[in-house]
Amino acid sequence: MPNVRDIRRRIRSAKNIQQITRAMKFVSAARLRKAQDRVIASRPYARQMVAVLNSLATRVPEQAHPLLAKRGDENVELVVITADRGLCGAYNTTIIRQTLEFLNERSDRKVELNILGKRARDFFRRRPYPVRHEATGVLQKPSFADAAAIAKDLIEEFIKGEKDQVWLVYNEFKSVVQQRVVVEPLLPIARLEHPDDADRLDYLYDEPPAKILANLLPRHVEAQIFRALLEASASEQGARMAAMEAATNNAAEMIQGLTLYANKVRQAGITKELIEVVSGATSTE
Repeated sequence: MPNVRDIRRRIRSAKNIQQITRAMKFVSAARLRKAQDRVIASRPYARQMVAVLNSLATRVPEQAHPLLAKRGDENVELVVITADRGLCGAYNTTIIRQTLEFLNERSDRKVELNILGKRARDFFRRRPYPVRHEATGVLQKPSFADAAAIAKDLIEEFIKGEKDQVWLVYNEFKSVVQQRVVVEPLLPIARLEHPDDADRLDYLYDEPPAKILANLLPRHVEAQIFRALLEASASEQGARMAAMEAATNNAAEMIQGLTLYANKVRQAGITKELIEVVSGATSTE
C-alpha cells in the first residue's frame, strides 16, 4: 500500500496539470471568439459567390475558361487541412481518417496530397503516400494572402493539366462541441446539373465573358480556400477548448479521488498504530 507522501505527490501533480489545462482552455476560448467572428463574417460572401459562379458556369461552355474544363479523375490532388499542434481531442484524427478513406476509395488512381498542418505532415511522412506540397503555420493566423498563394499554386497545376480534379478536406465549424468533416471538390468549378429552364436568367456582359471569367474564377478559388482555413481554425480552437475543459474536469475528479484515498490510508495507519499501542500495553500487563 502506498504511503500518504506518495499520494500527496500525485495530488500535487494533478493540480499542476489542472492549472495548465484550465489556462489552455481560457486561451482557446479567447481565440475561438475571434475565429468564430471571422468565420461567420466570411460565410455569406463565400456561399453567395459559389451560387453566382455555379450559375454563371452553367451558362457558358466549358471552353470559356480552363478552370471549367472537366478532364476525368485520373490525376487528383487532395488538400488536407489539419492543426499544427495536438491537445484538441479527435480534431486531427478525424481529418486523417477521412483522408485515408478518400485515398482507399481512389486506390486505382493517382492521388497526390497537399498538406497544410504539422499533424498531417508527420503522419504521412511515415507512410507511402505521394505528397506534392506541404506547409505549416497556416492555421495560426489565417490570412487571405496565404489563401491566395495556395490558390495560385493549385490553379497553375490544374491549368497545366497536371491535375484533373482538386479536392478539399477540412473541419467545418458548427459549435464549440461539434465540428463536421467536409470533403468537397474545388476544381473544376462546379456547374449546375439540372438548371431550371423556366427560371433561367440570361446575363448581359459589359465586358467579354472570357475577361470576366478570368477575373472571377481565380478569386472564387481564393475565397473558398480562405473560408476553409477560417473554418478549420475555428474548429481547432473549439475542439481544443472542449478537450481542455474535459481534462480539467477529469483532473478535479482525480484530485478528489486521491484525497479520499489519502485520508483512508492515513486513517488506516493511525488505526494500526493504535492497535499496536493497545496490544503492547495489554502484553505488559
